[in-house]
This record gives sequence, structure tokens and C-alpha cells, in this order.
Amino acid sequence: MDINEKVYDLIVHLCKEGDKHVENGQTSKAIESYSTALDLVPLPKTDWETSTWIYTTLGDTYFYSGNYEMAKNNLYNALNCPDGSTNPFILLRLGESLFECGELEKAKEYLLRAYMLEGYKIFFNEDDKYIGSILDMI
Repeated sequence: MDINEKVYDLIVHLCKEGDKHVENGQTSKAIESYSTALDLVPLPKTDWETSTWIYTTLGDTYFYSGNYEMAKNNLYNALNCPDGSTNPFILLRLGESLFECGELEKAKEYLLRAYMLEGYKIFFNEDDKYIGSILDMI
């Protein structure tokens, strides 16, 4: 089963709108656009590839706005969507969110999984504290 083409186009439009809000530093407007897009995805949301990238984008936006708890929740949802558990970026950002929430053992697990898939390069533009937390494991 596919998402209706008009609905899919609207989802893409809302996500692009959200991306523009992020570029302009308007994270709350971006989150609103992404959330509206997610609302259009049929249930169960975790069955749809579309949800993988919307949850990921929401998690990333919450992460950069400092709301690590919401980042973590959305990234866990992304993890349970198609191809989510093997997506290095989702694993990285989830690990970072868990780190910021003080869940260090869980954080290390996801950071290590991201490292195992992508190597050091995935940490290149990230704060050194994240790679530092798993250095003794690699």
C-alpha cells in the first residue's frame, strides 16, 4: 500500500517548509511543520519509510534546540521505522541525545553502533565528547 500521491506531496512540502524554518533559526515553526507532515502519515506510522525521515528530522531539530528528551523519543521512533536501525545518523543522534539525557551506557551502545557502521568520519563535525565516550571500546 502506498500513501496517496497528493498526501505524499503535501508531506514533502511541509518538510521542505520545516527545513526552511530550521535554516532561519525558527525551530518551533520547523517542529510544527514536521509534526503536521507526520500527522498525515497513515497508521501505524512505523510501517512507512516516510516516517523514518520525518522522525529523524524531528529528532535532529529537537536535538539542536536543546530538547534532548524529545529528540530521544523521536529518534527511538525513527529507529523502529523501515531501515531506521541500520541508519548511522539515527544511531549517532540517538546516542548523542541519550548522552545529553545522562543515559551514558545506552548512549555508548548507540554511538558504538554508529561508529561500527560509518567509522570515525560520522563524528567529524560532532562534539569530541561523544567519540570520547566510546574511545575505550574501539
